[in-house]
Order: sequence, then C-alpha cells, then structure tokens
Amino acid sequence: MLTAREAEVLNRIDRDELLGDLSALIGIESLGGAETPAQQWMAARLAGLGLEVDTWDIDFPALKKHPAFSMEVERERGLGVVGTFGGGEGPALVLNGHVDVVPVGDISQWTVPPFAATIRDGQVFGRGACDMKGGIAAALAALAALAASKVTLAGRVALQSVIAEEDGGAGTLATILRGHRGDGALSMEPTELMLAPTHAGALSFRIRVPGLSAHGCVREEGVSAIETFRPVHDALLALEADRNRRLRQPLFARYRLPYALSIGRIGAGDWPSSVPDLLLCEGRYGIAPGEDAEAAKTEFESAVSSAAAGQAYLAEHPPEVEWWGGQFMPATTPMDAAIVSATTEAITELTGQPPRVEGMTYGADMRLLVNQGGVPTVLFGAGNVRRAHRPDESVPIDDLLTVAGVIALTALRFCRGS
Repeated sequence: MLTAREAEVLNRIDRDELLGDLSALIGIESLGGAETPAQQWMAARLAGLGLEVDTWDIDFPALKKHPAFSMEVERERGLGVVGTFGGGEGPALVLNGHVDVVPVGDISQWTVPPFAATIRDGQVFGRGACDMKGGIAAALAALAALAASKVTLAGRVALQSVIAEEDGGAGTLATILRGHRGDGALSMEPTELMLAPTHAGALSFRIRVPGLSAHGCVREEGVSAIETFRPVHDALLALEADRNRRLRQPLFARYRLPYALSIGRIGAGDWPSSVPDLLLCEGRYGIAPGEDAEAAKTEFESAVSSAAAGQAYLAEHPPEVEWWGGQFMPATTPMDAAIVSATTEAITELTGQPPRVEGMTYGADMRLLVNQGGVPTVLFGAGNVRRAHRPDESVPIDDLLTVAGVIALTALRFCRGS
C-alpha cells in the first residue's frame, strides 16, 4: 500500500543517527529547572536538519497568570524550541515531546550510568530513554528522513521540544500561547506502541494533619499526628476504591485502579522524643476523562473532613487540604478525528495490524494541546511507562524505529506530502 515516495522516506530512517541523537540527549542532565542545555542542543539539531527554528525565553511571571499554569520546580530561565518542516497552508501536524527528566533516585540501584546511554540486549538504557527522549529521537529521525528525501508538504510538521512536563506542563503551555498550534498532534509518550486517544488526569494535593506535642515519656498526654492521620488515610483508600468502581471506562479496562490516589511523600514531627504535632503528606489524585475536576476535589475534601469528624482531636482541629503543584487535567480526542485515523492507518501499514487502542493512566501534555490549544491529539510512543521513573530506565530500539516510521508516514499523509 506504500507509494514509492513513502517507501523512499521510510528507507531513509537512519538507525545509527537515531541512536546517536538519543545518546546525546541522555548525556545531558536535563532535570527539572536545568533543561536549557538540552533545549539548546535541540535547537541546533533542528537547525542542522534545515528546519525553521523558533527559540525564545519563556516569560514565567506572565505565564503564571494563566489559569492552566502549574509548576512545581521554580525556574529562573527556560527555553521554548519549535522546529518546523514545510511552510504550506495545508494541514499542520504537531509533534510534542519533553526534554526534562526526573531525578535518578538511589544511584546504587542502577547497573548502568544514568546519564550515559548504554546499548545492550536491543535496548537503550539511561534516564529519559523511555520518558521521553526516545520519542524525541524518533521524531528527529522521521524529520531527518523527510528532509533528506526533499519532501514537499502541502502543510507543515512542527516538532515542539518542551520543558517542565514532569512538574506541570509549563513548557507546552508557553508553546501554545506563543502561537504554535496545528490541526492534529502526536505526543511521543511511552504507550507500548498502543494508540491512546485519551488519558487520565492527576491533581497534586497536600494535607496538613495536626496533633498535640508532648514529651515522649508521657506520650499519652499529647496527640500523635501519625495516629490522627490513620482514619484519614483509610478514608482516602476507600475513596480510591469507590471512584475506580464508579468511573470505569472501556479504554481503561485492564487497570484495576486507572485513577489511582497515591501518597508519595510523608513526614511528621521535629524531634525524636516529642510527640509529633503535625503530619504533612503529599500525593496525586487520579481524575477520570470527562470528570469535573472541581467536583472531584470536593469529593476528596469531603472524605478528609468526614474522617476527621469521627476522630475526637481532628473534629476540633480539622486537617487542611491544599491543591498545589502539577495539576494534570484529563483529555480525550474523538475517535473520528483526522489525527486518530491518520495515525491508525500508519501503524497498521507499518506493523501489519491495527494498533491496540487504550487510555493511558498517567497525565501528559496532551491535555494542554487538547484543552488549551484546541488541537486533537493522540499519544503514541516507544517503551513501557513501567520502565520510566525507575533505575535502569530503558526503551526497545525496534520500538523507536517503529515510532519513527509511523511519524514519517503520518506526516506525509496528514500534511499531504509529495
């Protein structure tokens, strides 16, 4: 079914070049707040491919005024980078990928250097290999093949290289407000080569649970915040179970908890021999596609307050709930959208079978493209999210080549290339 032109472009996807780009990106420690060197590398690489590159300093004070803004890592500087291939007035395709990565954690749990690419057993290892520098490298390989083939597009394809995705999406929001939009978008998040037209949301929360301090030797004369937290925690687990029963959706059928409520950080007390007078916990609260986020927040707050009302000390000293940091709204693109059809056809053409279609349980910048930019978007990428945010993060090389091919073929057909 491939035309001669399409076959030519696909044959020009260079495995070694893709792996070289990914290795270079992994070698840049682009932790949240330190993404500028990676963005400078991306700008230079895109320019080297002959693309028109827009690079700008993000105005964070102005961006913070936008209602969709959220960011957990304070940044003094950040760069936006967009490289565009083709300049026609036809359909415009957006490729969106983030260069920021999460911390490596306990380095002793790694068997490879986190910031130096290791290639073995058909995989590339290193922080960001899966989430999502591999996806960016695949997009670069597709653009390089289009450029080398001297393709002419009736429209255009633009690679948005963004920062701050892991802590709220400020980079993609800045890119949208800069005016970079399109008629369809593909975000290269790790989906195991499944096509995801929807993803869940996740709201960051903080709960302050009070207690009453006393000397540890007479601890019963105080009120331990650890003990007052127990009924709150039980109530949140019950809320999670109820919500995941009540809000089931077919595209999330294989997950028992697609909208997980997870407490990721907790601390209490300020002295070993004192009864802790405060417990502070932070976590993420899963939101279902189509769910009203404000109603979901109210449900969470009600669960906390109801649990407190049944505990003698908390009834008079209620916990405080704060919504802070990354606020990832859910997003959905209709199955009849052109970008869904184009990507489905490209995947089917290259793999010989239609893609599995599922929803992703994690939040992503897709929500900003859809909800703020009005751009129908799908997630499609190499690797398994279970390999991300962990020691020895990795991505299969064959998956990367498949993604590069799908991007190239989708761009040709969506943007009417010749």
